[in-house]
Amino acid sequence: MVDVNRFKSMQITLASPSKVRSWSYGEVKKPETINYRTLKPEREGLFDEVIFGPTKDWECACGKYKRIRYKGIVCDRCGVEVTRAKVRRERMGHIELKAPVSHIWYFKGIPSRMGLTLDMSPRALEEVIYFAAYVVIDPKDTPLEHKSIMTEREYRERLREYGPGSFVAKMGAEAIQDLLKQVDLEAEIALLKEELKTATGQKRVKAVRRLDVLDAFYKSGNKPEWMVLNILPVIPPDLRPMVQLDGGRFAASDLNDLYRRVINRNNRLARLLELNAPGIIVQNEKRMLQEAVDALIDNGRRGRPITGPGSRPLKSLSHMLKGKQGRFRQNLLGKRVDFSGRSVIAVGPTLKMYQCGVPREMAIELFKPFVMREIVARDIVQNVKAAKRLVERGDERIWDILEEVIKEHPVLLNRAPTLHRLGIQAFEPVLIDGKALRLHPLVCEAYNADFDGDQMAIHVPLSEEAQAEARILMLAAEHILNPKDGKPVVTPSQDMVLGNYYLTMEEAGREGEGMVFKDRDEAVMALRNGYVHLHTRVGIATDSLNKPWTEAQQHKILLTTVGKILFNDIMPAELPYLQEPNNANLTEGVPAKYFLEPGQDVKSAIEKLELNVPFKKKNLGNIIAEIFKRFRTTETSAFLDRLKDLGYHHSTLAGLTVGIADIPVVEDKAEIIEESHKRVEQITKQFRRGLITDDERYNAVTAEWRAAREKLEKRLVDNQDPKNPIVMMMDSGARGNISNFSQLAGMRGLMAAPNGRIMELPILSNFREGLSVLEMFFSTHGARKGMTDTALKTADSGYLTRRLVDVAQDVIIREDDCGTDRGLVIRAITDGKEMIEPLEERLTGRYTKKSVKHPETGEVIVGPDTLISEDLAREIVNAGVEEVTIRSVFTCNTRHGVCRHCYGINLATGDAVEVGEAVGTIAAQSIGEPGTQLTMRTFHTGGVASNTDITQGLPRVQEIFEARNPKGEAVITEVKGEVTAIEEDASTRTKKVFVSGATGEGEYVVPYTARMKVEVGDQVSRGAALTEGSIQPKRLLAVRDVLSVETYLLAEVQKVYRSQGVEIGDKHIEVMVRQMIRKVRVMDPGDTDLLMGTLMDITDFTDANKDVLISGGVPATARPVLMGITKASLETNSFLSAASFQETTRVLTDAAIRGKKDHLLGLKENVIIGKIIPAGTGMARYRNLEPQAINEVEIIEEVPLTDGTVDEVQTAEVVEE
Repeated sequence: MVDVNRFKSMQITLASPSKVRSWSYGEVKKPETINYRTLKPEREGLFDEVIFGPTKDWECACGKYKRIRYKGIVCDRCGVEVTRAKVRRERMGHIELKAPVSHIWYFKGIPSRMGLTLDMSPRALEEVIYFAAYVVIDPKDTPLEHKSIMTEREYRERLREYGPGSFVAKMGAEAIQDLLKQVDLEAEIALLKEELKTATGQKRVKAVRRLDVLDAFYKSGNKPEWMVLNILPVIPPDLRPMVQLDGGRFAASDLNDLYRRVINRNNRLARLLELNAPGIIVQNEKRMLQEAVDALIDNGRRGRPITGPGSRPLKSLSHMLKGKQGRFRQNLLGKRVDFSGRSVIAVGPTLKMYQCGVPREMAIELFKPFVMREIVARDIVQNVKAAKRLVERGDERIWDILEEVIKEHPVLLNRAPTLHRLGIQAFEPVLIDGKALRLHPLVCEAYNADFDGDQMAIHVPLSEEAQAEARILMLAAEHILNPKDGKPVVTPSQDMVLGNYYLTMEEAGREGEGMVFKDRDEAVMALRNGYVHLHTRVGIATDSLNKPWTEAQQHKILLTTVGKILFNDIMPAELPYLQEPNNANLTEGVPAKYFLEPGQDVKSAIEKLELNVPFKKKNLGNIIAEIFKRFRTTETSAFLDRLKDLGYHHSTLAGLTVGIADIPVVEDKAEIIEESHKRVEQITKQFRRGLITDDERYNAVTAEWRAAREKLEKRLVDNQDPKNPIVMMMDSGARGNISNFSQLAGMRGLMAAPNGRIMELPILSNFREGLSVLEMFFSTHGARKGMTDTALKTADSGYLTRRLVDVAQDVIIREDDCGTDRGLVIRAITDGKEMIEPLEERLTGRYTKKSVKHPETGEVIVGPDTLISEDLAREIVNAGVEEVTIRSVFTCNTRHGVCRHCYGINLATGDAVEVGEAVGTIAAQSIGEPGTQLTMRTFHTGGVASNTDITQGLPRVQEIFEARNPKGEAVITEVKGEVTAIEEDASTRTKKVFVSGATGEGEYVVPYTARMKVEVGDQVSRGAALTEGSIQPKRLLAVRDVLSVETYLLAEVQKVYRSQGVEIGDKHIEVMVRQMIRKVRVMDPGDTDLLMGTLMDITDFTDANKDVLISGGVPATARPVLMGITKASLETNSFLSAASFQETTRVLTDAAIRGKKDHLLGLKENVIIGKIIPAGTGMARYRNLEPQAINEVEIIEEVPLTDGTVDEVQTAEVVEE
């Protein structure tokens, strides 16, 4: 066997007849499968044991030899080799075809490879192969043309005309095989290369395509005649099994039926040939054999598919590979695993961040082998079998052992759909009673889980390495930041927010206001005994609180509330005391107005202070981000647990409830609505008089009702009582927003119809009053649309993610620094006046390329090749710098990936990215995952008319990544210069824009209705848009350079996501865009052996040129090509990756002709062949490392240096190779 982790590459080629014979263990001559009486395989049949191996381990067919000791003996009675039964999964057979048969992939695929090789049309080929026409193979001395086609009748006439034997013409695959043998590849290629020098138009396109195929045959050493089969391989029987069902009937794989038809027809043909049957009968049989083989290879590709019982089309070999249920996606890229379970999830509020609750019964099943090993090791029983019985009986003793086994053994929890890497995280299991898995409330956001019946799967990592990786890399407590934007993903929500909000509220005049306490314990005692309330404003001695006070703040009295004393109790001691919910307090400390000298009047000082607002969800998020920045993961996750516990505790104690009486009533609602009715009436009158159009009337009416709703909303906000529970819920960010609130208490307002148009009749009621029947049905209209949209767009978004992952899966951080000399100039992304992404956010976490200087003083703020931290980015922007040159993925020179410096920090950890990080996959997940969120945004408003339906969102993202021509395309200028005139032409309803510059004049025709972006006298550069709309990126590439296109695509994607309020790091989009534009098309091959019109990787192209330049030849020229992500995935160098993505048969056909080698650089290829992926710990440089000491020093103990004043200790340095 081949060791899967050893081999370097994998090649696919056409199989020659001799190759097929070398695979085969014997010829299958009969169509029989098994004997239905004895259930033994028939001799020479499709399941023959002589050919394919024994059906039982170490046992021949007749039973003469049984047991392993006869291993390798071939039985002299039945001829079966004594070996393992699993050889029936690998031994092939063959069928000797009595007539050559064309392989449907090469004849029927688009473009037809046979057709291109022979320069014949696929239509003519089909007529010849299926015995409808003759083809001239050798015209000899007759005036007939070589390869010309003639019908049966014409053939007979020509024979009469020229006499028998004067020329050779044949039909069927045999004829094609003869023609293919005649092809002289070298001569044809030379001819085509000559022709290309002069050819143009359609002729040239055809020549390029033909040259491509012929060159592929020539370079790969495949012979064209191998596209016609003389011998057919038979796949091993256990890959097309027959299984006995309960009723004694058999279920067999469809392939057996298809093989049976081939064998039957082949045998019949053999008999007819022996009998010297009439030509027409033999021809018919040959055609049927051809059709049988076609059906076996790809049923339904030509004509109607062959059907089985119940007119169901049979699954052929091609169908076994294709699609979601095919071999690639179902079995090679995704497998079912042992040691897994699934159950409903419930909330586990008492768990720590790194824990999950696992039901006992589930755990004992998952950890069964570990428990059994331990039982035997402790001598409770003697052997494994007894241990198994002990576990299955549920003996009392196993539970203690289970507790010990799972101690230090992490498990993985996964929730489908796994949209990003946070959909699988590791936890330490905690045994619980019940049958539901318990999940920590803070990780719900990453999983997008809730407890309304969601289920999750649990997996056990088995090997030591897997456990170590789960513990170190995947533990939930490590995943504080979201990889897509570097913001915390574990912000508290709902009760936790509400509890901390309530805890940090301030109230004037509560009991005990102005009391002063010596320390926290005294304050808590007063609270417990009812002297003060949580919201009471009190004083406390600063020295009793363990906080970083300044000189001025020591020995003072701090004015705060009892609740805030408790709130600050859970904060890390190094953080300032949090009194005001703002960033200044968080970073710089408490403002001076809250401090008093001892002995001053505390009560009057408190009365002078205004009340602070409580800490809301956003403030908690900021605190978490700050703690993460200072202390990293361990402290952050511990703090999050404290925050969670405090929040739950106080939201329980607060006892906040919501009743219908908590929904306020707006006093003057009736008047507001009455006014709007009158305005609408006036608008309608104006329309009836013909003063306004119907569209204007519609817009005015909807605007009026919107205004009415906003008026009510404003009343609600102005008059809200801060202690109203609904208001508290909304204000804290625990649940709900102002739109929900105004639907409860104001009016529901305008609704959208399913076609997206807003209906003019508003819903005047709110939920407190209740809706009338008519209003109710109005609102269901939009609500249903929301639900259907969600269902449809989720699928779209999932497919987008799949394409993104596929195109970028081989982008891995491969080296430390690629040494590029180029950089990317970045500035803030804006859309007109609107800021899309500020410069500060674009700079954070990137390396500079050139040094950044202060625009006024000229001093260097940051040197070249330096990592820009958040603070540095802020400093750069505050200095007034508007553009910075940074290292970017776009300009990285690393092959098959990116280098650390061009990528910057890993957003998920906040540190510089490690070599081996699979940044392509992370990028794809980061762009795809919010795609689903964008799509799911629509139904949260309950069908209320709002203009943020994602229809501009997801389709636009797809349009950009697929490099399609955008809807509403902008006209761009190809000339740099000044807009000299804009003329309107009423007759053709167009405008003409004239641009003149140094390079010439440009005249652009623009539709009359298009909105202009330029005016006369404006200066425009090449590729600038003259009208509003989206620029077609391919056209931009023709006018400008690659970097401009990449920058444009990046900005466009950011516009879509940012406008929906989704933040994504630039680098993710950069990775994807770079994958779209990594190919070039050869325009002129020069002295290289490249072919004109070939699509190839930029790196391969520069390699080819390098060799020619060294030898002083003329280099090739090429132009960059922008491809959509689907096309880019299919054009990848790895045929395994492409075949498992889409169009499996086409990819494999092409790869086989070219004799492609897959060098296994990406992730998918390695998963498919079962090799460890070359990312992270699987990279070659991390495997098989031995730590080595540089100098052979044995250190007995570490001795300080002579004088003893230096703290440093000399030790031998240990480095890894």
